[in-house]
Amino acid sequence: MEVVLEENNLMEKVLPPDEQEIDVELEAKEKKYLRGEGANLETLKDKKLKTQLASREKLYGKSAKAAAKIEKWLLPASAGYLETDGLEKTWRIKQTDIAKEVDILSSRNQYDIVLPDFGPYKIDFTASGRHMLAGGRKGHLALVDMMNMNLIKEIQVRETVRDVAFLHNDQFFAAAQKKYSYIYGRDGTELHCLKERGPVARLRFLKNHFLLASVNKIGQLHYQDVTYGDMVASIRTGKGRTDVMEVNPYNGVVALGHSGGTVTMWKPTSQAPLVQMQCHPGPVSSVAFHPNGHLMATSGKERKVKIWDLRKFEEVQTIHGFHAKTLSFSQKGLLAAGTGSFVQVLGDSSGGSSSHNYSRYMSHSMVKGYQVEKVMFRPYEDVLGIGHSMGWSSILIPGSGEPNFDSWVANPFETSKQRREKEVHLLLDKLPPETIMLDPSKIGAMRPSRRKEKPTRGEIEAEKEVAIEAAKSVELKKKTKGRNKPSKRTKKKKEMVENAKKTFPEQEHNNTAGKKRRIGEDAGAELPTSLKRFARKN
Repeated sequence: MEVVLEENNLMEKVLPPDEQEIDVELEAKEKKYLRGEGANLETLKDKKLKTQLASREKLYGKSAKAAAKIEKWLLPASAGYLETDGLEKTWRIKQTDIAKEVDILSSRNQYDIVLPDFGPYKIDFTASGRHMLAGGRKGHLALVDMMNMNLIKEIQVRETVRDVAFLHNDQFFAAAQKKYSYIYGRDGTELHCLKERGPVARLRFLKNHFLLASVNKIGQLHYQDVTYGDMVASIRTGKGRTDVMEVNPYNGVVALGHSGGTVTMWKPTSQAPLVQMQCHPGPVSSVAFHPNGHLMATSGKERKVKIWDLRKFEEVQTIHGFHAKTLSFSQKGLLAAGTGSFVQVLGDSSGGSSSHNYSRYMSHSMVKGYQVEKVMFRPYEDVLGIGHSMGWSSILIPGSGEPNFDSWVANPFETSKQRREKEVHLLLDKLPPETIMLDPSKIGAMRPSRRKEKPTRGEIEAEKEVAIEAAKSVELKKKTKGRNKPSKRTKKKKEMVENAKKTFPEQEHNNTAGKKRRIGEDAGAELPTSLKRFARKN
């Protein structure tokens, strides 16, 4: 409803109070997306430039309005955060203090599952954050629905479990066991035994390519396509045994950390590493990638955590005095580091600028004696999962999760029909292994022109003959008396033919070969008598 007032032949629209508040809110959001102040068009005298800038400013305004409306109506939830007063520090706030202030549903995400007989535990979450997979070192596998905290299935495989990983959804998961890797169904049924890999240390799944990547005890990297079961690539890294492995979500490149302090990056179509970075003087203990794929965090035994910019492959920041056994980035860019019985969360205080500055944001101490094995943020929730020697735990980290989920990408509330349709779409949109590269934006771009290949001898002779014939067929100008003699014309023709021959490299090669031969002869002549018998004979 709107009211129209007429006064002095001026029409003015008066909106109801509710709509006025919405307009004010949209204007505030629109300012956030504007690209600075607009150009001053009144001072311009060039009409063409003035028109072009006016149309561009109009497009910028439209895009800012569209982004503001999307944020208002399609992204209703806002990210959480910790706010302190005065000299109070966020890292001094404990989980008990947070539990008193949050709602009942959020407080359910604080818990400890104590299973001392089967630890230490590795954990993994689905892309939607709805399900969690926990694997105990002593053979315990558990699939949990995190929405209502129901145990879907647990099995005891009766042998060592080194790592666990979900495949494309919660219906299938893989476990790296003592001798081989296995793929299980949601109901705990063993579906496949992957014997070609050997004893696997780490497992990771590339969801866009449907590739299960693993590194075994002797440092071999394997890629296996789970859609038809074939081994895509088997790569000998040549760096020895490693248990540090992570996948860059931006481009699908696998990073391995080695005992020599290097981090290597691999793709399945190359037997040599794409990048080899010397990150630490000693062994690398953990690697993690930012969700945007441009930042990498590494930790070493020398008690340092380093942040790297992968666009320039240079170090951005070094955090001293903290050895991290495991690292994990959240969807909002928080970095969790765990070692011993202590977990520390680092936040970027630079406000999204290019110069990153990670500092302490939150801290959490486990029960004395617990040894942290793996930390991992739960997607779309302000929750950090911790697998440790006595089971697994969950704590609240405000501001870590993306508050709004896209149901076409990851839907925590999807039905079985939606899941089946999504699985079909994922298979249709599956990317081939060749698309894994450091810069995926090059896909679809024009290939730069290559250097012209060296022509063959036959091609050179043919071009030479054509040039000689062209030189012979050139008609000379008729000059004044005395300068138009037949002898001079013939001499001019010969000069043109000789110039045409000089444009081809054959004569240069011959001259170069002769020059080298003369240099060799001179060198042989200069040798002392005792060494002349070793000189090359022509």
